[in-house]
Amino acid sequence: METLPDASTRIISEEKMIVHLWKYLYSHVFRFWLKWILRQLTGKCELQRICEGSRRNASRTLKIERSLELSKNKVLQKAVYVTEDEVEICVKQIMKEKKINVQKDAGFALKLQICLLQISGYKIFYLAVEDLRKCPYNSDNKEHEEQLIELWNLLMPHEKLKARVTKQWCDIGFQGDDPKTDFRGMGMLGLVNLLYFSKNYTREARKILARSNHPKHGYSYAIVGINLTEMAYSLLKNGALKSHIYNLVSGMPLLEHFHQFYCYLAYEFDKFWFEEEPESIMFFNQYREKFHEKVKGSLLDYNVVLALKNEK
Repeated sequence: METLPDASTRIISEEKMIVHLWKYLYSHVFRFWLKWILRQLTGKCELQRICEGSRRNASRTLKIERSLELSKNKVLQKAVYVTEDEVEICVKQIMKEKKINVQKDAGFALKLQICLLQISGYKIFYLAVEDLRKCPYNSDNKEHEEQLIELWNLLMPHEKLKARVTKQWCDIGFQGDDPKTDFRGMGMLGLVNLLYFSKNYTREARKILARSNHPKHGYSYAIVGINLTEMAYSLLKNGALKSHIYNLVSGMPLLEHFHQFYCYLAYEFDKFWFEEEPESIMFFNQYREKFHEKVKGSLLDYNVVLALKNEK
C-alpha cells in the first residue's frame, strides 16, 4: 500500500517549488523588465553596463558570462562557446545585434573581447587538464617512468632508489611497492602535479615531505598530494576556479596555471593540517572536507588570486 508523505516532507517539497518558481520568475519575467527599464534610463544594454560598472577582474567576466547564458538572443547565447579565432567576429556580431556604435564604443569592444577570450579559454583549459587526467600511468612508457624517477630524485636527493619496484616508495608517501597503482584515479595529472611542485618549489616540497613524517600528525605525502589533485580538478570542473583564473590570466590560461594552483593547495593544506592538529590520519576525510570548504569560500571572492610565491 502506498504511504502518504508526512508533513515535513510536504513542507520541504513546497519550499523547493517556491524556490524554483522564484528563480523562474526572476530569469524570465523580472529580469526582462528590469533590463528593459535600465535600457530606457541609461540608453545602454546590460553588457555595456557590466563593462562600465565592473573593474577588470573576475567580476566583469563572470557577469558577462551569466548575461550571455541567460539571453534569449541566439547570437549572444552562442558567444560563450566561440573559439579563440572567432572572438573578434563574435564581438562585432554582438554589437550589431545590440545596436552598439563601433566607433563610439571601442572601449566596450575591447573589454568584451577580453571577457570572451577568458570564457573560451577556461573551457579549453579544462579540456587540457581533463586530457592529462584521462591519460593513465603506463610503466612501459619511458617518459612516464622518467618523470616518476625524477620525482624521487628531487624529493630524496641523498638516497638512491634501489629498484623500480621497492618499499622505498612508501618513504615519499605512496601506498605500496609500485606507485603506478596510486595514479589510477587522477592518471598522469597526479604525477605531473607532484613533479611540478617538486621542480618549481623544491625547498617547500622537501620541507612538507619531512613534516609529513611527523610521529603524531604525519600523513602520506604522495597520496595526499594526489588527493589534492582531485580537489583542484573538481574545483576546475564545477567552475569554482573561474574567479581565480579570470583574475590571473587576461587571455587563454595554460596547463601551468593549473599546476600552480595545485602548488598553492599542497602548501596551504600542510599548514592547515598541522594547525588543526588532527588526532590521527584516520580523520583525514573530515579535515580534507573542511579545507575544501575553506578554499571554496576563498574562491567566492571576485578579487581572489590563490598563488604560492617561490621562496627559493
